[in-house]
Amino acid sequence: MKLAIAGKGGVGKTTLAALLAYIYAGQGQTVIAIDADPAASLANALGLPSELAAQAHPIAEMDALIEERTGAKPGTVGGYFKLNPRVDDIPDRFSVTHRGVKLLRLGSIRGGGAGCICPESAMLKALVTHLVLYQNETLIMDMEAGLEHLGRATAGAVDAFIAVAEPGRRSLDTAHRIQQLAAEIGVKTVYLVANKVHDDAELEFIRSSADGLSFIGHLPFDDAAGDADRRGIAVYDASPRLAEAAQRIAASLRPLV
Repeated sequence: MKLAIAGKGGVGKTTLAALLAYIYAGQGQTVIAIDADPAASLANALGLPSELAAQAHPIAEMDALIEERTGAKPGTVGGYFKLNPRVDDIPDRFSVTHRGVKLLRLGSIRGGGAGCICPESAMLKALVTHLVLYQNETLIMDMEAGLEHLGRATAGAVDAFIAVAEPGRRSLDTAHRIQQLAAEIGVKTVYLVANKVHDDAELEFIRSSADGLSFIGHLPFDDAAGDADRRGIAVYDASPRLAEAAQRIAASLRPLV
């Protein structure tokens, strides 16, 4: 299974990514969790010990590796470099493993933006293509709203795009923007998951505002999520309510992908 999870900053997409990663690992699946968000907080949500999290270096910041594989120095724009560098060894070499989940950090391109024609961009796109098309593992990708690392070559191979939204207009607008961006790269279906839901009224607001997004479940508001972040423990362990709700979402996904 390959899942790409996106949403407005702060809505809790990383929380959902971490919960699903441990759920699938608990089912005996080999799971690789990809942190493709510049905020890079998936290690915290998974509760990685600080010394282990520090070993998860962002691929986009590995200048020597990028130059070796692409033939050009990071930071250069234009010029000649390999558009399809070798990346097949990267998931095993540069991921860290905790409780059955391998974590790999992509990092962000410095100064180039999503459309950067540069060695770093070529490296990350080749890596994501390999992960989605060839890596035989359950993949959970914690994206940013722009889906910048995905393109037409890989989007069709993702089993599900999940937009996470809070019960608010701006959050839902971002979810619909994700739906539009996904459609532009050939993905017709984007699932909606609500997070930080306090009551039935908020849940109904999300349902009534889905407007073309397939709603597959929600996570309740739980102070334990914030407490987990402050204590540096996995949200999966800190909140049985969230873990149970994520189990239901995982069960909803099973017949859909």
